[in-house]
Amino acid sequence: MECGCGVNKVLEFKVEADIGADPIWCNKCGYNLDIEDFKISKNPEEKLMNWISQYGKWIDWTTDTLVPNAAEMEAIHNANGEKLTHELATELSLEGKVLFSPSKIVMAYSNNKY
Repeated sequence: MECGCGVNKVLEFKVEADIGADPIWCNKCGYNLDIEDFKISKNPEEKLMNWISQYGKWIDWTTDTLVPNAAEMEAIHNANGEKLTHELATELSLEGKVLFSPSKIVMAYSNNKY
């Protein structure tokens, strides 16, 4: 599988949630990879896609502010993402290393850096 690095095969993957993107990225260049290009069973793929659809539920996009309990919601989302990353790593054990990149939006909003 190729990515933006120009390498013939991605060896280090990152699981990260973002709006409108699949949850698997090249950890070297940040290129978003199509989940359908991976040979993973349907259940983990569906879990990952469901998980990513929950990304940002702790933000009121109309007012661009955090909702009550945003920190707890983001922490739960990150814990679920880490668990799914381990499941994905098991499925992709022969393809490369799989890392998890947690959401840090609550911290960014709290520090007024977003």
